[in-house]
Amino acid sequence: MSVNITFNNIVKKYGDTTVIPELSLEIQKGEFFTLLGPSGCGKTTLLRMVAGFNSIEGGTLEFNGRVMNQVAPNKRNIGMVFQNYAIFPHMSVSGNVAFGLQTRKVNKQEIAQRVEEILKVVQIEAYKDRMPKNLSGGQQQRVALARAIVIRPDVLLMDEPLSNLDAKLRIEMREAIKQIQREVGITTVYVTHDQEEAMAVSDRIAVMKSGVIQHLGTPREIYRRPSNLFVATFIGRTNILDARMTLVDGAASIDFGNGYSETIPGLKTNSANPNVKLSVRPEEFKISNDGTGIPGVMRSSSFLGMHTHLLVELTNGQQVEVISEGDDDVKLGDQVRLKIDPRKVNVYDETGEHNFTSGVGV
Repeated sequence: MSVNITFNNIVKKYGDTTVIPELSLEIQKGEFFTLLGPSGCGKTTLLRMVAGFNSIEGGTLEFNGRVMNQVAPNKRNIGMVFQNYAIFPHMSVSGNVAFGLQTRKVNKQEIAQRVEEILKVVQIEAYKDRMPKNLSGGQQQRVALARAIVIRPDVLLMDEPLSNLDAKLRIEMREAIKQIQREVGITTVYVTHDQEEAMAVSDRIAVMKSGVIQHLGTPREIYRRPSNLFVATFIGRTNILDARMTLVDGAASIDFGNGYSETIPGLKTNSANPNVKLSVRPEEFKISNDGTGIPGVMRSSSFLGMHTHLLVELTNGQQVEVISEGDDDVKLGDQVRLKIDPRKVNVYDETGEHNFTSGVGV
């Protein structure tokens, strides 16, 4: 049975140091929810509070409305998958997967049936008699996942489960994990510092910094309309440009100070301070063919098949990344002009804390 997880003004302290200050959040039943952020942001601390491994100094943690603050870890019906897999080297695949059921005093016939079922789900039934030392990293990860799921937990917790795998296997396993989670429907809380991994597997993501959620939303929402510059720079690659916001015929426009300006749809006006910062992702730049745009010089070019990655130095010395469709006829040292896609860029106040752009982009 999956559960809703509710954090009501949760506080975590280590001595006099507060690492999570009054955080509130609700994770839906059956949701694949990811806590994302740099090292030390509080994501693993929050996960350990769900597991019951960390104390709670304020607020309440609830499963389906039941307060769990004082409930022991072994009474929470939680499955966990760790960074180092933590599978038993002296047990076969089947033995590892059956272990949790044995400790719960499930009868042998049911254990055999459930182990066989879950090994098929994670696609390692052919390896049921192998020892862990004879398995690849991806196969060991599937064993760890099967062992966590076979007990039919209310919540599945995963802490950096793919960090020990090579790049190719990480991609394969993140796809497998998402598929398996959808099939079994368990409420899943996933911790990672890898933004691409989070985008690939999550229904929703909470981007964290210093114990505070900076943005909560779907991968698309967070990528298209990051709430502040920290989120914009943490999720994907982006260029930060200085500009001024002006009013043209009652509509908010962005002026780059070189004769080039763009009206941004849905832009909220900022009468207090016209100075703004723009987040422009590399694919949101276009090389201009009409002589208008932000002037610069092409400094490098990398052809990558469908796209070409360009590095353009602007007149103020700033270098920006541009992803071209590959058919722009520009060479190293060429003078170029860049235009922005007004539907997709994000406009922030001078501090970078407030996004003036509305909607979710296109």
